[in-house]
Amino acid sequence: MELRREPPRRRLRLPDTRRLVPSRYPPVGILDRVAAPEDLDAVIELEGWTNDRLSAEIGILHTIPPAEWVTARPGASVIMAAFCHPRPGGGRFNDGDRGAWYAGFTLETALAESVFHRSTELAEVGGFETRVEMRLYLADFDARFHDLRGRDPAWEPLHDPGSYAASQAFARRLRGSGSNGIAYRSVRRPGGRCIACFRPPLVSNVRPTAHFEYRWSGTPDPVVRRLGASP
Repeated sequence: MELRREPPRRRLRLPDTRRLVPSRYPPVGILDRVAAPEDLDAVIELEGWTNDRLSAEIGILHTIPPAEWVTARPGASVIMAAFCHPRPGGGRFNDGDRGAWYAGFTLETALAESVFHRSTELAEVGGFETRVEMRLYLADFDARFHDLRGRDPAWEPLHDPGSYAASQAFARRLRGSGSNGIAYRSVRRPGGRCIACFRPPLVSNVRPTAHFEYRWSGTPDPVVRRLGASP
């Protein structure tokens, strides 16, 4: 049964939330250089972008209203990539049609969430003998979000560790009614807190800080090692 009850909205001021992204994805891209959405076509033509390169860079940008595009500021391409390159099947509070900016309130929570998803991907391809480097981004928020952090039994299906069915349907309804996003309890780290932001312009002051290496040696639990600060 679809959950129709709406959680409370609260203004959240969240400095230094944490998000980890594979380091192979560059921190600067085409949208950092676009002054306004209407300039994108001119920049693409000027730089001679191919269809394959465009697909890799801007993904499903055309499905997001230009009024919600973030351009011409540090981290613009990183922000938009979160919305334009959703994981197949989506995440807890987004489906495969549009992404969201997920972040942990603390580094420990962000690492737990990130490691879980990377290990799940490796399990799907059948191997735990690899390493991956991840870049840590900090971002700030100051906006009203729907708050699921309380221990209300009504919110338990939205924190199901094995299924996103209820949470995706719930989030789709909230986003359609204008929600900015959802603050919720981490499913992968007890006591942890996370945010899923639905609106790109609300992700502010994005900056890379450090790199981490996840190294799997035959088991789903990698060794996590901090590599150092970004230049």
